[in-house]
Amino acid sequence: MKVAVIGCTHAGTAAIVNTAKLYPDAEITVYERNDNISFLSCGIALYVGGLVKDAAGLFYSSPEKLAGLGVNTRMLHEVIKVDTDRKILQVRRMEDGETFEDAYDKLIVTTGSWPIVPKLEGIDLEHVLLAKNYSHSNLIIEKAQHANHITVVGAGYIGVELVEAFQANGKQVTLIDSEERVLNKYLDAEFSDKIEEAFRKKGIQLALGQTVESFQGQNGKVSRVITDKGEIETDLVILCIGFRPNTELMKGQVDMLPNGAIIVNKYMQTSKKDVFAAGDSCSVHYNPTGKNAYIPLATNAVRMGTLVARNLVTPTTEYLGTQGTSGLKIYHLNIASTGLTEGACKEERLNVDSVTITDHYRPEFMPSSESVTLKVVFDKDSRRMVGAQIISEAELTQSMNTLSVCIQNRMTIDQLAFVDFFFQPHYNKPWNFLNSAGLAALPEIKAPEPAHV
Repeated sequence: MKVAVIGCTHAGTAAIVNTAKLYPDAEITVYERNDNISFLSCGIALYVGGLVKDAAGLFYSSPEKLAGLGVNTRMLHEVIKVDTDRKILQVRRMEDGETFEDAYDKLIVTTGSWPIVPKLEGIDLEHVLLAKNYSHSNLIIEKAQHANHITVVGAGYIGVELVEAFQANGKQVTLIDSEERVLNKYLDAEFSDKIEEAFRKKGIQLALGQTVESFQGQNGKVSRVITDKGEIETDLVILCIGFRPNTELMKGQVDMLPNGAIIVNKYMQTSKKDVFAAGDSCSVHYNPTGKNAYIPLATNAVRMGTLVARNLVTPTTEYLGTQGTSGLKIYHLNIASTGLTEGACKEERLNVDSVTITDHYRPEFMPSSESVTLKVVFDKDSRRMVGAQIISEAELTQSMNTLSVCIQNRMTIDQLAFVDFFFQPHYNKPWNFLNSAGLAALPEIKAPEPAHV
C-alpha cells in the first residue's frame, strides 16, 4: 500500500506516525514544502516572549524520527497538482524547480491553514509580519529587538498572547481589532472585560472597534497604521487576523465548506474514495450546534490525524466531534472556554439561558482561596448545556475539559448540579463550583397550595 501525505504539522505528523505503526508494510511518502515539520505554532508567543528559550522544544518530530519508522520525508517539496481520479501527484522540488509525478493508493491531505492577509495598501511594506510558522517566529524576534512600538492586528488567541509577550519585553504595544472586544469569539463580555482591564493596567493601548484601512511607510518600512478612526505610529506590525484552510490544491475534487475547509465524514474520509483529510485544512463536527464548522485547533488536528490512520484501510473508529475547548493565560488570569458563548448562540438564533457564579474555589479557611467566575450556557427548552467559560487567578482551567465532556454527552444543566465530584479542602468545597452553577440554574419548585377544608 502506497500512502502519500501532503503537509506535516500537527495532523500530518499524527497521521504519519500512526500509519507507520499500524501498517508496517506500507510505503509512506511525505511531501512538505517547508524546511521543518511539526512546529507547535501555539507556542509562538512563548518563544517570542522568551519563556521558551530553546525553540527545539516546539518541534515534536523530525524527518530523522520519521525515517526511523520507515517513512520517506521529502522536505522542500511542493505538491502542485493532484489528480484524484488517476491517483497521481505532481510535485515540484523547490531547490531546483524540477517536477515529477508520484502515484498513491491512499492520499492523506494535511495541508493545514495559512494566515488571512487582507488586500490593503502597504501590506507588502517591510516590518508587516505574519505569525504562523517557525520562520515567522524568528523574524518577529529579530525585528522586535529594534522596535520601540509594536502594533498587533487581531485580538484572537495568538494576538493577545503576543501583546502580553511584547509588553513584558518592555515594548509599547497597540492592539487593533474591528470587533468591540478582545477574544469575542471565545468569551462573553464579563470575561473579556477583565482581560482588557489587565492590558490597560499594563499600559497597552486598545484600539478596538477599529478597522485597518492601510499601512504607510518610510524608506520601504512600515511607520503608520491607518484605521477608520485614526492613525497609529509604529515600528512593527504583526498580522493575527485569523486563518483560512490551505486547500487550493483540492478545489473541485472534494466537497468543501464555502471557506474552503474540506468536509470529512466521521471516519475522516473526504467525498473522494481513498482521499482522507485532517487538521486545519478540514471542517469539524461541532457538537454544540450539530453542524460542520471551521475550528483550527491543534487538539482537533492530532485527534483527526490519529483517526485517519485507524480508518485508512477499514472504517474502524468514529470521530466524536469537538466542542472547540481552549485555554489561555494572560498575566495572572487563567481563562478557558468550551462550546458556544451566549453571543454566539444569538448569532445561531438558539434559544438559550445562562448561569454565572462567582465563588471561592476552596474553603476560605485555607491559606489562600482565590475566587472563580464560571458561566454555563444552556438551551432553554431541553436545558442541554452548549457552552461554558471560566476565569480565575487560580489554575482551574481543567474544569472546562470536564464541561466539554458534559456537552459532548448532551448533559443538562440540572444534571450538572448533582454530578459526583470529590471534596478535599486543598482543592475544592463540598459543593464543587461546577455543581454550584448547576444548583443555581435549577428551576424553582413551588410549594403545594394548602388544601381547603
